[in-house]
Amino acid sequence: MSTAMPVLRFVARRLLFSAVVMIGVLVVVFALVHLVPGDPVRIALGTRYTPEAYEALRAASGLDRPIVSQFFGYLGSALTGDLGVSFRNGDPVTLTLLERLPATLSLGLVGIVIALAIALPAGIYAALREGRLSDALVRISSQFGVSIPDFWMGILLIALFSTVLGWLPTSGYRPLTEDPAGWLRHVVLPGLTVGVVAAAIMTRYVRSAVLEVAAMGYVRTARSKGLSPRIVTFRHTVRNALVPILTITGIQLATLLGGVIVVEVVFAWPGLGRLVFNAVAARDYPLIQGAVLLIAALFLVINLLVDVLYAVVDPRIRLG
Repeated sequence: MSTAMPVLRFVARRLLFSAVVMIGVLVVVFALVHLVPGDPVRIALGTRYTPEAYEALRAASGLDRPIVSQFFGYLGSALTGDLGVSFRNGDPVTLTLLERLPATLSLGLVGIVIALAIALPAGIYAALREGRLSDALVRISSQFGVSIPDFWMGILLIALFSTVLGWLPTSGYRPLTEDPAGWLRHVVLPGLTVGVVAAAIMTRYVRSAVLEVAAMGYVRTARSKGLSPRIVTFRHTVRNALVPILTITGIQLATLLGGVIVVEVVFAWPGLGRLVFNAVAARDYPLIQGAVLLIAALFLVINLLVDVLYAVVDPRIRLG
């Protein structure tokens, strides 16, 4: 009980802080979308435009009210979970976001697993061979991965695995709960695309973190005691480098869950990034605001989980 209380107090404070951040995000997003040029009602009507339909839709969407009244009305609805109705198709924004969330979660989690599977061994290997040819090859490869555009990586993968080899579909999505095999076949290419790019970034951080810990006095002491290189590497070096590795992992995961717009467009992946892209093009205020709020909430949740994991991997860190 005494151990759990500091964690609960920490989580409660972070949740309160997150609520304040969410309100700040809502204010900024609401202001920005109303400053963007373009009339969302006129765009939503398209060829169905008539003066009467225009005024009716403005009144139904609340855009005929003063901006302050619109904001507080939206804030009150958002606090109850009602994020409004899409201008484009009239669907509830909350339901639309919940429909897109599984695709985003699956792509983000697959991408981060691939990134960790590449970055951890490559970064540790390069750090243990600092200054050698293998270290240089890993650093050059990671720099290449950071430099190449993710859409170009996706096109190359499609050309190889779909067009030439015919092993995987070029685009599309299958829900995991309905068709696990189809989901796996469709998620491999976009997952590889975002995973390889994220791995290139993470490899450099893993290498730097391991090198920094390897220079510490307690690691040199462990070597001088005659401990095996494996024990020194994994028990004393890598284990103590986990905090910065967790940090970059959380950042990359939050970025992937926030929506990799170009990759989702290339693979016709129905995630949040593609949804935001289409909503911005249509000036769909409620959908833009709802999507940004959900992405901000995902960032805050991941940051909270990473902070809690700090105390798990390093007992010297105390929450509370």
